[in-house]
Amino acid sequence: MATSQSYQFVNYLWDDQKAASLGDDQIALFLYRSNILGADLRVTNYGGGNTSCKTIEKDPLTGKEVEVMWIKGSGGDIGTLTRKGIAGLYVDRLRSLKNVYRGLEFEDEMVALFYHCLYDLESAAPSIDTPLHGMLPFKHIDHLHPDALIAVAAAKDGKAITKEIWGDKMGWVDWQRPGFDLGLQLEACLNENPGIRGIVLGSHGLFTWGDTSKECYLNSLEVIEMASQYIAGKEGKVSPVFGGPKLDSLATENRKSQAALLAPILRGLCSSESRMVGHFTDDERVLQFVNSHDLEKLAPLGTSCPDHFLRTKIAPLVLELKPEEDLSDSKTIKTKLSQSFETYREGYKAYYENCKRANSPALRDPNPVVILYPGIGMFTFAKNKQTARVAAEFYINAINVMRGAEAISSYTSLPRQEAFDIEYWLLEEAKLQRMPKEKPLSRRVALVSGAGGGIGKAIAEKLIAEGANVVYTDLHEERLKEATQKYNKDTAIWIAGDVTNAEDMQRAFKSAALAFGGVDIVVHSAGLAISKSLEETEEKDWDLLQNVLVKGQFLLSKYGAEMMRKQGFGGDIVSIASKNGVVAGPNNVGYGTAKAAQQHMVRLLAAELGPEKIRVNTVNPDGVIVGSKIWEGAWAEGRAKAYGITVEELPAYYAKRNLMNEIILPDDIANGVFALVAILGKSTGNTINVDGGVANAFLR
Repeated sequence: MATSQSYQFVNYLWDDQKAASLGDDQIALFLYRSNILGADLRVTNYGGGNTSCKTIEKDPLTGKEVEVMWIKGSGGDIGTLTRKGIAGLYVDRLRSLKNVYRGLEFEDEMVALFYHCLYDLESAAPSIDTPLHGMLPFKHIDHLHPDALIAVAAAKDGKAITKEIWGDKMGWVDWQRPGFDLGLQLEACLNENPGIRGIVLGSHGLFTWGDTSKECYLNSLEVIEMASQYIAGKEGKVSPVFGGPKLDSLATENRKSQAALLAPILRGLCSSESRMVGHFTDDERVLQFVNSHDLEKLAPLGTSCPDHFLRTKIAPLVLELKPEEDLSDSKTIKTKLSQSFETYREGYKAYYENCKRANSPALRDPNPVVILYPGIGMFTFAKNKQTARVAAEFYINAINVMRGAEAISSYTSLPRQEAFDIEYWLLEEAKLQRMPKEKPLSRRVALVSGAGGGIGKAIAEKLIAEGANVVYTDLHEERLKEATQKYNKDTAIWIAGDVTNAEDMQRAFKSAALAFGGVDIVVHSAGLAISKSLEETEEKDWDLLQNVLVKGQFLLSKYGAEMMRKQGFGGDIVSIASKNGVVAGPNNVGYGTAKAAQQHMVRLLAAELGPEKIRVNTVNPDGVIVGSKIWEGAWAEGRAKAYGITVEELPAYYAKRNLMNEIILPDDIANGVFALVAILGKSTGNTINVDGGVANAFLR
C-alpha cells in the first residue's frame, strides 16, 4: 500500500478515511483527487492541467443510461476545483464530433460544438482539453504538468528517454497545440500501444489514468516519481548544474535591500503601457539559475510548456547589473536600464510581426513579465499581485524543466511560431475578453498608517474593496494581525511600526516594494487626541501630538514621494486631519495646532510635488466616535468636559451639531479618501470635509 514514505519527489496526500466519507460518489472523488493533486506544485502548477471522470447517468429525456464525462472547465484550477467549476458532457456526442471535424485549420470551430454535447446545463465552459479526455476510454484521467515530466518532454531526446524510463508502458505524442486533433492523436497512441499506463506529450505534459480515482492518483504519482528519480540520478553527475555558478549571491538581507531599491524603478519601466503590480523572490532555485554560466544560453530560449509562457511571456529580461551595483541614484539606474527595456520591447514586437497571422489579435503589452537579476533574484510584473506571483511560480517551474532537461540531454524550447500560435490563439484572446472589468483601484498599491483599527482600518478595507493592494502599518501588532486576518498576502500585508521613527517607516516602504513593487497611495491616518487646556497641556503632550500627527505625516510623505518618483507615474498622498485644524475651540491647543500643521503641510507639498503628478490632499473628519480608537479614554472625557455633557451623550451631541444631523462613521472618511484617489484625478492641495456640515469649518 502506498504511503507518504513511498515517494521522495511528490506528496502522497490521499486520505482513505476522507475518501471513504465520500462513498461511491465518483464526482466527489474526482474533485477530491483534483484538489490534492493541485496542492503540490511539483505535480502541476496553478491553473494548469486538467482532470476528469466518467460516470453512468440517466438521460433526462429518454430515461436511458448514458456515459457522461465530468471535466474541469475552462480557466479553472484543479487545486481549488469545486462542483461549479466542472463541465458535464455526453461522451457519445463528444466522440461523434469526429463526423464533423474538418481538420487542423478548423480546430477553433470545434470549441463551440462542445456546447452541443452538454449533459449538465449548469456546466462551466468546456475547456480546449475536453476532447483529449473524451477520446480516451478510462473512467478517471489526469492531465498534469509536472516539472520532471516536462523536463523529459522538453529534452532533445525526449521520446527515447521516455522509453528508457518506462519501457513499453508509456506512449509518446509529439508536440501539437491542444485541440480536437490532439485528442485523436492520444486515441491513436493508445490503440497502437494497448496496455500503456500513460502518454507523454512532447514539450507539454502528461496523461495518466485509472479505473478508480485512487488508482488514477497513484498512477500519476508513480509516473512522476519515476521521472524525478531518473533526473535526480543524472543531475550534476556529468557536469555541474547549469554549468556551475558564475557569481555568488549577496547575503539575504543585502539581496532584499537591493531588490527593494530596484523594484519601483522596474515597476515604472514595466508600466509604459499599463500600470503593473510586482512580486519578488530570491528562491534558491532562482538563484542557482540566475547565477549560473548557462543563464546566457538558456534564458533567451524561453519556456516550453504552453502553460508556462502564457503567463511568463516567451522569454525573460536579464538585467546587466552587478549584484552589488550602487542603486542609490535612481535616475542613473533608470537611464542605464531604459535601453535594455527598449531592446526587449523591440524584440517582442519583432516576434509579433514575424509570427502574426492574418487574423491574429493586436499586439499586446511588449514589456517583460519576468526580470532576472543575477546575484539577487527574480521580479515578475502583471496586472495584479496574484498574477505576478503565479508568473514567478511558473518561471520556477520552467527553471526546473531546464535543469532537468539539461541533466538528461539538452533543453529544447518550442519554435517561436508554435509559441506565438498559443500566445495569440483566438480562443485565448476570447478568454481574455471575457475577463471581468477591473475595479477602479486595480493595479494600485496603498500604504495606510494607523490601519490597525478605526478610521485607518476602514480606509484600508475600502481601498481593498475597490481593487488596491494595501500595506497596513500601525504601532500595535495585534491590531494589525486582527485587521488583516481575512485577507491573503496577494491582497494585503502588515508591518508594525511607529510613524515617528524614520527606520520603521523606511522598513514599511521596503516591505511594500518587495511585496507589490512599489506604492501609489499613501494615507496618513495614524493619530491620537489629547484634549487639555493650555494650563493642563504638558510638554510631553505637545511633543507626542507633533510627532505622531506632523512628523509622521512628514516621514510618510518623504518616503512615499521618493518611491513615487522612482516609479515615475505620480501618486497620491492623503492626510487625515480634522475640523479642529480649522475651528478654534476650548481645551484643544496641542491637538488643534498639530492638525493645522498637517493641513498646511498638505498645501506646501501639493505645491512642491504637483509638477511630478503627485497629488496631496486632506480629508477633514469631525466627531467620528463609533469605531474610532481616539475616542477610547481621556480624549472622549476631555471633549465631554469641554461641552458640559457626559461621554455617553457624545455621539448624539456631535450628530446634532452638524447641519445634516448625521452620525459620521469611519466608512464615511474612507469614502472621502476613495473620492480623492479614484475620482478627483486633477485635484491637489484640496480639503474634503466629511463632518455632516460644520459651518465654522467651511474653508474660506
